[in-house]
Amino acid sequence: MSKNPLRIGTRSSPLALWQAHWVQALLQEKDIASELVLIQSHGDQDSRQPLYEMNIQGIFTKALDTALLNNLIDIAVHSYKDVPTQLPEGISKLAVLKRGNPTDLLVYKTNESQWSENATIGTSSLRRSAQWKHRYPMHQTAILRGNVQKRLETLEANDWVGALFAQAGLERVNSRPPQSKRLDWMIPAPAQGAVCMVARGADLESLSVAAQLECSNTFMATQQERIFLRLLEGGCTAPIGALMQPTQEGWYFKGGVFSLDGTEKALFEKHFSKDAWERIGEEAALAVLKEGGAAIMSQIKKA
Repeated sequence: MSKNPLRIGTRSSPLALWQAHWVQALLQEKDIASELVLIQSHGDQDSRQPLYEMNIQGIFTKALDTALLNNLIDIAVHSYKDVPTQLPEGISKLAVLKRGNPTDLLVYKTNESQWSENATIGTSSLRRSAQWKHRYPMHQTAILRGNVQKRLETLEANDWVGALFAQAGLERVNSRPPQSKRLDWMIPAPAQGAVCMVARGADLESLSVAAQLECSNTFMATQQERIFLRLLEGGCTAPIGALMQPTQEGWYFKGGVFSLDGTEKALFEKHFSKDAWERIGEEAALAVLKEGGAAIMSQIKKA
């Protein structure tokens, strides 16, 4: 590997920089010098329009992928849930780091007992919105975009009762408000809480030391969650959730798809043995499609 510092491409949001600095610190432990290269994504340039309306595959990763292919950077660091299930030609996964907390979080301004029947919750995630509406059918959801701090400021500036966030994202930038609670009933996005490093395929051998940063449990879990997402033919913005976690006996998987209005759902939940991990995503996806998921996905694609 070259003695020149490894060029780490990252977006400039506080969370993205936290992730890039984390990778930089892990590389330093292996005596690999590095430097950060800031790349602006289309998703960062437009923080008003809902992501699902932009219809851009890999909206937060495409600019970094382009920088990789143009040899402007050596490694790109992504929130793994933002990475399309099919990587661009010429780019390969280098490592998936140890996962943070995958849970979704409600940041609230008033207690639930004070909510009106038609209360409003801030989120631009179709997945979060659909699951929230399934639990609270009379509630409304409002568009909430931007980095973590901007979203918290937007919540304060509106008369919403609360807003939905990824727990790991808030905690990584030390921005979790006291008035917040875990939503253990909400199924997170596939690979939520995980950080991924990608590189040019031709460079994988030279970056083998960096590849040693991979966490095997996180790799196995997120791979199966992403297989589940891919087989349901859902993009990063579809109302699809999946979570696979290690247990003492093996693995626990829960996943599903919701209609956009939250009225319909198709779910799968099961415990597996340790040696079954490679078939979990496919088995779960086929079960969900058979139990109504295919019809729900067909409706979503027509919307």
